[in-house]
Order: sequence, then structure tokens, then C-alpha cells
Amino acid sequence: MSEDYVSITRRGLLGSAVAVAAAMVTGGPATAATAVARPHDPGQVPTIWREFTRSPFIHPQIPYVGRAGHGGGSARFPRRPVVADVRAYGAVADGTTDCAPAINRAIAAAGRAGGGTVLIPPGTFRIDGLIRIGHSNVVLRGAGSDRTKLYATRNLTELIGVYGSRYGGDKSSWSWAGGLIWLAPTARWDSLVAAIKDKAWPFEGWTGNKRDEWETLTTVAPATRGSWSVTVADPRPLKPGRLVLLRLADDADHTLLEHMSGGGPGPEAYYWDDKTKLTSYVPYEWPVRIARVRGRKVTLERPLPLDVRPEWDPRLTTHVEPLTGSGVEGLTLEAVETPQSPHLLDKGYNGVVLQCAYDCWVDDVTVRHVDNGFGFVAASACTLRRTRVAGRGSHHPYFCREGSHDNLVEDFTIEQRTVPAPPNTQLHGINVEGLSSYNVWSRGDLRMGTFDSHRGLPFANVRTDITVDNNGRHGGDASAGPLFGARFTHWNIRVTNGRAGLMKIDGLAPYSATVGVNEVTEFDQIDVPDFTGDLHSRLELYGTTDVVRPRNLYEAQRDL
Repeated sequence: MSEDYVSITRRGLLGSAVAVAAAMVTGGPATAATAVARPHDPGQVPTIWREFTRSPFIHPQIPYVGRAGHGGGSARFPRRPVVADVRAYGAVADGTTDCAPAINRAIAAAGRAGGGTVLIPPGTFRIDGLIRIGHSNVVLRGAGSDRTKLYATRNLTELIGVYGSRYGGDKSSWSWAGGLIWLAPTARWDSLVAAIKDKAWPFEGWTGNKRDEWETLTTVAPATRGSWSVTVADPRPLKPGRLVLLRLADDADHTLLEHMSGGGPGPEAYYWDDKTKLTSYVPYEWPVRIARVRGRKVTLERPLPLDVRPEWDPRLTTHVEPLTGSGVEGLTLEAVETPQSPHLLDKGYNGVVLQCAYDCWVDDVTVRHVDNGFGFVAASACTLRRTRVAGRGSHHPYFCREGSHDNLVEDFTIEQRTVPAPPNTQLHGINVEGLSSYNVWSRGDLRMGTFDSHRGLPFANVRTDITVDNNGRHGGDASAGPLFGARFTHWNIRVTNGRAGLMKIDGLAPYSATVGVNEVTEFDQIDVPDFTGDLHSRLELYGTTDVVRPRNLYEAQRDL
């Protein structure tokens, strides 16, 4: 994509963006002439949307997330040819035979074949072990979440061992890591499990257990947030389609963290040095594919998430072998029903986790009676679609952490718990933390939970077109730093119980936007801003319900 192409695309985008919004308001044809909502229309186009269409890649409050998710937000997932049926490997839908070995044999065979679909027919298949997808282009497909069930009888503590926290204390990392269906590249998964068994609690991301498994490909010249291209010192290691990491280190004055927070007096006055958990998350590592190489000019498949400045030692690097093009579809994972564990002591009855995964997906999957539902751990450009968390109640129904970026969660449901919460347990909701950025939660129904920004300075994330009974709590250790960085956006949020906490964020999140939220009141969970002074946050169409146009911020950006 050349700069000329980007410029042309932006000009087309500006006209069509306003037209799309207008069409949604009036129900008429999408033309620029109908851009302004008429007084009698049920919907209203906020000022900030018109501003966004003029500068979509560099808007100060709203992030550009139009390419979030698998395939840049593609509506369709690949249909890989069927290469295995789990019954041929010994799986029996009798509800009593341990089918985990057979399912894993079928998945491994698909991996050796270079990819393909592994079928699980209708019925209930007991699994006494976890299911691993460790090769790219492998899809595990059931007959539908209402027809195929995996019944899990054991937890990750039993299957792998105790998993302590690398930050100390008696916490169980199974409270936020690992799944009974676990998508992660084989070599990375093996190294993680070996470290856990050795009690050498690992880092979990793209550069290995000690964050030392990377090599520099080339350094990068200064560039600004929103640019699609960068200039590199040495283009020879780069080619179209290659996945690389953009690596940005912080400096002694923490100017990178300040930049993630929007900059200015508030972040400059913030005391970063004692936020040791937060500072352990940098360097910031952003996976991205190369779209084009012309001389020293390299075009990326997504615009830059941050400025690239010399003081942050910017470079493109290698990473561990990724998992790409793999998915899980059409099944229910039901754990044996046990009481929810005390807070941070989860045993690991966890659902589906994507780790060191890129361009992977989960579609039409329900998890029931789990400690933690669906997770992104150092995963990027992945999609969860038509997912559901049900049963006795979960600690983290959805979690997004350890530098996960550009992911999409859409058409999701957190059901009301089927049993009362035991004492000393915790409910979060849709969690994001650990410098995770440019993720989207769209078209959701939270019948319990909250918008859990779990500290660790997540930034530039979008929650849009969601109904929520706001009865959960956010988490996060004080050493993880601020709840919000810059460019958080809550757009068209319907709060059924009128509780403001973590919904109306104009008083909490710097350089962010709250647009189209019904009237809410502070009670039960009242937070104070991390940064002093003017937060430069925007509030529009407050006190309305479902009148903002476009209704769905992600879809409007994608459709541009």
C-alpha cells in the first residue's frame, strides 16, 4: 500500500464514512448530502464521529480499529478441507471414555499433513486431559455448540501442576492463563509447560520465557502514529507476508508510557518508578505483517499504534514461531461442576485460550462451569465470534492480557450464573490489561460482569454496542499502574442497572470518549483518575439509549 493509495483511500473514506452514518440515521441512501441527522430522526450523529472521519488514523480520542480481528476483520473464516474424524482415532461419544488422547492424535495428524479440519460429530465426548492445537492451519470443528460437547473432568493444576505468579505471592496463574482447549504453537507450549513444572514462572509472550528469544531484523526511522509505512535501515530480511514484531523500549523518564497515556502534564506528573509490574510489560511488542517492501520503505497491514521515536530504540525483530490460521468451531466445552475457587486461587477449569497466535479464531463455542472463559494471551489479530460463557460463574469470563493487540470479540454473551457466588470469589467481565491495545468488544450481552480494565495501562481499546448489567468489579495490582491509557472508547452502551463504574469513563480515562451511554450513577464501585489535571476526554449523547449513529463504532470503521 503506497502513501498515495492511503491518501486516496482516506479521501474516499471521509465521504463514505459520513454517508454510512447518515444512512443509518435516515434509512435512506448513503450520500454525503444526508450526513446530518434530521430533528425527527431517532438517531443522532455525534460531533466526535464527524471529527473522526476527518482524521481516522490519528484522532486523539478514538482509536482506529477498523482492521481488528482475523483477516483484518473478515466476515468469513477459512474452510479447510476435512482431514480427520476423531472417531477414526478412537473417540467415542459415550460420555464415559476419555477421548482427549484420540482428539489430540487427530489434531496432531492434521498438523503433520500441513493443516486441515478435524471433525467432532454430535454427542458428548469426555476428556480427562486438555486439547492442544499447536500447528498452524488446523481447525477443530464440532457439529455446533448445541450438538457437540466436550465434557472436561480435570483442571490444569491436576494436568500440568501448580502455576505460581512470576510476581510472587501465593496466587495461582491459572487464574488468568491456560485453557482446557489451548491454541499455542507447539514449541512455545512445550517451553511454557516445562517452565511451570520447574517452577520457573515464565513470561508468556512472543519472545520466550525470559523475553530473550528474539533477534533484530532492522532498526526503524522515526514515524508517527497512524502511519501505514515506516523507513528501515536494512530491508533485506523483510518480505511481504512476513510477521514481525515492532519493538519499542521505554527510556529512563518513561516517555513511552506517558505517550501511551496521551502525554501532557498529567502523565508527566505520574510516578512510574514504583509500578514494577507495569514496567515489566515493556518493551511494547506489536506483531504485524509486512504488506509491501519498496527500497527502505516498508508498508504494514495496519497503521502504527504509537509514534516511533529514537529514544525508544525502535526496531523490527523476530519472535517465537507463531500459530496462524487455526481455529475452534461449533462445540461446547463443559467442565465438571465444582464450586468457584477463592479469588486468585483458581485451579484451572479454564475454557479456550489463544496464545502466541495470529490470525486465529473461535466461532460458535460455549464454555460452561469454567474458572475462566475465553482468553487472549500475547495473541493478536484473532477473532472470537458467537461465544458464550455459562454455568456456575467465572472469575474472568473474557480476558485479554500480556500484550494482546488488534483482536475482535463479537456477538458474545456472559450468562447469569446458575448458582450464587461463594464467599471470597470475584467476577470481572470483559478484561483487558498488560499494555494490550486496539482490541474490540462488539455486540455483547453481559448479564453479569463489568468492563474490567485490569490496570497495566491498556490503551486504545473499544467497547461498542453492548448491553451490560454492571455488577462486576475491576481488578489489578497497584504495581500494575493506571487503569486506562489513551483512546479508550465506550460507544453505544446500555447499562441496565444504572451503575456508572467503568462505563462512563470521561472522568477516568485520558484522551478517551464515552458516547451514547444511558444515564448512570456512581455507586458501589467508585474509582478516581490516575492522572491529574484535564484528561481531555469526551462525553457525547450522555443519557441516551441506542440513539447514537453509527450504532456500532467498530462496524462503521470496518465498513469504511
